[in-house]
Amino acid sequence: FYSAGFSDHSKLEMILSGVVTIFYCITLMGNTAIILASLLDSRLHTPMYFFLRNLSFLDLCFTTTIVPQMLVNLWGPTKTISYVDCVIQLYVYMWLGSIECLLLDFMSYDHFTAIFKPLHYLIIMNPCLCLKMIVMVWSISLANSVVLYTLNMNLPSCENNLLDHFLCELPAMVKIACVSTETVEMSVFALGIIIVLTSLILILISYGYIAKAVLKMKSKAGQYKAMNTCGSHLTVVSMFYGAIIYLYLQPGNNASKDQGKIFTLFYTIITPSLNPLIYNLRNKNIKDALKKLMRVHHEAGKVKRHLKRSILE
Repeated sequence: FYSAGFSDHSKLEMILSGVVTIFYCITLMGNTAIILASLLDSRLHTPMYFFLRNLSFLDLCFTTTIVPQMLVNLWGPTKTISYVDCVIQLYVYMWLGSIECLLLDFMSYDHFTAIFKPLHYLIIMNPCLCLKMIVMVWSISLANSVVLYTLNMNLPSCENNLLDHFLCELPAMVKIACVSTETVEMSVFALGIIIVLTSLILILISYGYIAKAVLKMKSKAGQYKAMNTCGSHLTVVSMFYGAIIYLYLQPGNNASKDQGKIFTLFYTIITPSLNPLIYNLRNKNIKDALKKLMRVHHEAGKVKRHLKRSILE
């Protein structure tokens, strides 16, 4: 396939390639730091941080699946991608995107349980249940990806190899078909309603109950802590679902192509890089764990330098 990207705006492609590179580096550093900090600090071995580690790992996989080819299609001299690579990217892209959608749902349930059942929280959200929830998320998302992949791959392209996008995204792949795609588009729309809107409604219901419980708290410190924890998650949910709904839940792909590309950049590149910042800025435990991680790294560096001097002497 030949990827059009933003070929009509060459200067914009130069700017976007720089922006994508910067945000990708932030994503790698931020999410890796959260994973390491939460693993090394025993205080963060709780269900909430277990899900946060999974979200960070997912963001790393999601962006790494997309960014290298995206940079080639934005700035490279030959903006092409092979059919096999495009199929793999589309398949993995849909799979990981569906996982994040459902994972945010389970994270809201975790917060709901922590506030409504604080004394039984660790019993209810035991390691076995958390692991089952993660396996369920990956399995359901895999099934959804296979269905969407099958619907799209059955459409003939009639040797139309111009992909009006910088990655192999479902709406762009549907548009290169040379037959009527109304049935496929409505099927994608229906699946989006089932998965995206159902998940979002469950999250909103959970936070409706959480808000009522928080307002009834007599302790201002307790209210602040609950709002701080839930506020980070709600911010991430708003960014992720907002872009997804705009892109996928419009019958007939009514979004303009350039707007669709910008929103794709937002939820595939910018959102994963902002997740660590959002959780770090609002979470004292994560900030303390990161400071501890930096101290350990600094001390290890001092020991290495000391050993090196000793050997040289």
